[in-house]
Amino acid sequence: MMYAFPPGGLPPLTEDPAAAGARFTESYAFIPAGTMRDITASLLPGWREARAWIIARPLTGFAETFAQYAVEIAPGGGSDTPEPDAGAEAGLFVAEGAGILTLEGAEHALEPGTYIYIPPGRSWSLRASSTLKLHWIRKRWQPAAGLTPPDPIMTSDAATPVSWMPGTETWGTTRFADPADLRHDMHVNIVTFTAGGRIPFAETHVMEHGLYVLEGQADYLLNRDWITVGPGDFMWLRAFCPQACIARGEGNFRYLLYKDVNRHVALTL
Repeated sequence: MMYAFPPGGLPPLTEDPAAAGARFTESYAFIPAGTMRDITASLLPGWREARAWIIARPLTGFAETFAQYAVEIAPGGGSDTPEPDAGAEAGLFVAEGAGILTLEGAEHALEPGTYIYIPPGRSWSLRASSTLKLHWIRKRWQPAAGLTPPDPIMTSDAATPVSWMPGTETWGTTRFADPADLRHDMHVNIVTFTAGGRIPFAETHVMEHGLYVLEGQADYLLNRDWITVGPGDFMWLRAFCPQACIARGEGNFRYLLYKDVNRHVALTL
């Protein structure tokens, strides 16, 4: 299985910048893969031989719950202190390469398709064996009465079956966390559409979303705009932004999905 990742490098200087199609609106952002180049990457304190495309961060009045990185790590690089916020949980999905993640003294092999959930307050480190490319979603865990932080999750795309929507096998979700486990206040899933699959209505809901396209192509509704999206493109939706999808082409259309879940709405002004 191949998973998309930012291309880096620099496009030809003859390329038309208006053709990239990047958008930032009051209800969504669309960040095409072609904008994730060397000059838009960031370096991170505490990390060695690594760079990150930070494609989502909390913004007041927009999407406020999460940050999402695409991190590229050279062989031998990594971090002994990757997370600066003791209250943050992490979802890590490996797109390419190999490495070792050590969680509270136990080593776990990383390969394409690996997914790891790390609860807040856990000690972890990461080292790349080959060039390692992974998606890292960060969120501050939100306590709730009677709930403790979830347990770690160590699994993979290949080991997790797709849960198809009722009455169809053209639209389904790979759920890495049990959706009935209320300890989880975020889900990181993979959504799959087979050829011709679609969301047949304009969804609108309280969850914020980050959608990174792993493979395939689709027409995606973001608020009032239909946008053609493909591998490596990222969509960032604030709460209640209408969305729908129509998969195009002969293969699957798949994206890595973040959403905040399972908590009451804070009644603050």
